[in-house]
Amino acid sequence: MKRRSFTAFFSSFALAPLWPTFANALTEASAKVLVNTLVADINKVIASGKSESGMIKDFERIFARYSDTSYISAYALGVDARRATAGQKRAFSNAFQAYIAQTYGSRFREFVGGQLEVKGVRKVKSWFEVTAVAKLHGQSPFDITFHVSDRTGKDLFFNMFIEGINLLLTERTEIGALLDRNGGNIDKMIADLKKSG
Repeated sequence: MKRRSFTAFFSSFALAPLWPTFANALTEASAKVLVNTLVADINKVIASGKSESGMIKDFERIFARYSDTSYISAYALGVDARRATAGQKRAFSNAFQAYIAQTYGSRFREFVGGQLEVKGVRKVKSWFEVTAVAKLHGQSPFDITFHVSDRTGKDLFFNMFIEGINLLLTERTEIGALLDRNGGNIDKMIADLKKSG
């Protein structure tokens, strides 16, 4: 799988630091378990031999299960989230999740034979940073870093960096451009996003 394609997929999961407050139940061990389980599920889908559409559905379920979708979609929407209604926020979050799976999930077919491996975990402020290494055929291994919290009452990742680069900014730019193309109309932007997904 090409590094650019792999990076693009995981940019959909990234979130800039939000410094959330949450319960103290999260531990170094549970943060590592979350990412280990996430990585195992991704690798399982990659090796499943399913059709592209089947893999995309699986990746959408993985995204919904392991990521803090409310933070991620809110960050992608940016300052425009302030003027969005509760219904628009829900609709955007659902459309964004489907868009992510459709746009990037198919690229995992190129990942067959690759491997993700969790390497370490450390506490940072009130959340945990879990580091992993991506090993792709014909390329040098590269680092992936997940930020994990239990803000919602569940252990979920709310941010991700690849080789030190915060990648959600790419998605925020894409959503901002889509909103601009629709004259700032949130409902029309969501409709276009659904077409993409």
